Amino acid sequence: MRSFLMPRVGVACLFALAFTGCSAGSDGAPDAAPPATGRAGGSPSPSSSASPSPADDAAGTSYAPYVSAVEASDNDSAGSPTAYNLAFVITGGSTCTPTWNGTNAIGDPAVKSRVSALTKSDATARVSFGGSSGEELAATCDSVSELAQAYGRALDAAGSTQADFDIEGDELTDSDSVALRSQAIAALQKERPGLEVSFTLPVMPAGLDSDGLALLASANKYDVQVSTVNLMTMNYGESYAGDMGGYAIASATAAQAQLKKVFGTTDAGAWKGMALTSMIGTNDVANETFSLADAAQVRAFAVAKGISWVSMWSTFRDQQCSAADSARNDALTDCSGVAQSSGAFAEAFSK
Repeated sequence: MRSFLMPRVGVACLFALAFTGCSAGSDGAPDAAPPATGRAGGSPSPSSSASPSPADDAAGTSYAPYVSAVEASDNDSAGSPTAYNLAFVITGGSTCTPTWNGTNAIGDPAVKSRVSALTKSDATARVSFGGSSGEELAATCDSVSELAQAYGRALDAAGSTQADFDIEGDELTDSDSVALRSQAIAALQKERPGLEVSFTLPVMPAGLDSDGLALLASANKYDVQVSTVNLMTMNYGESYAGDMGGYAIASATAAQAQLKKVFGTTDAGAWKGMALTSMIGTNDVANETFSLADAAQVRAFAVAKGISWVSMWSTFRDQQCSAADSARNDALTDCSGVAQSSGAFAEAFSK
């Protein structure tokens, strides 16, 4: 999204987090989970602070949109989100320095105030690292400890125990940074047992590609405990000009079979370890338009399958474009490009 396999025993441990919690021990067997920390959003388990929380249990699919970390939108609270994905933490240049979108210092008081406002209603804030613009920290940090420290600084700045890693483009194909990131996340989870981790990955109607699967294999190799794999159901390519809701469902169905195999889990476990994120309205690829009807279709599918959460890119696009927006030729920045009332996509994704 834009900015402004290893042995089956080990992999099964990752998705076991969606139910009972487990350690990164050599046998992959579930361990007793630590006490819950009382968070309202996130991914599924009432019993483990390292796994999804009660808001995302089998009783329902939560709504957790992507929001700007630095600028409020009038549509942020539409649909009553249980969690917000703060976009994005990237490097502040060529050094291992975390920043918000490459423009705001990680300790910017304005961002702290923004997070406080978002979480007043008991929603949680999930820090999203990466995105399609700028460089993810693993591309510039030199060591596991340095990278883990950079991630930790960003999480502390937001007061968050949830980390999302949006890995795409060159970052996804760079095996060195993929391995470094996996090791740093694993180290950070040892320091912070309650840290929930999701990976946001591109997907096609045929499922995850080899690079996405390799990233998950790397996470398993280094004993990263993964709560959720979030699929970016968007921007498939110019040949995909049909039903965007149908493409999202096809993508999720294909990926579920992959996750079930990779994680050695049940059908229900693979669905529960999944999240779906759509780009509302006009996508970056010509002929791809995700409608309100598509949003309702994806929501109904997610609920029926027990998918952990649904999301969208993004709250600041959840409004109709004005004439001035259209004239700018950059309508996708802060509006959807389709006819709608403000907050309509949020409502469709949340009920």
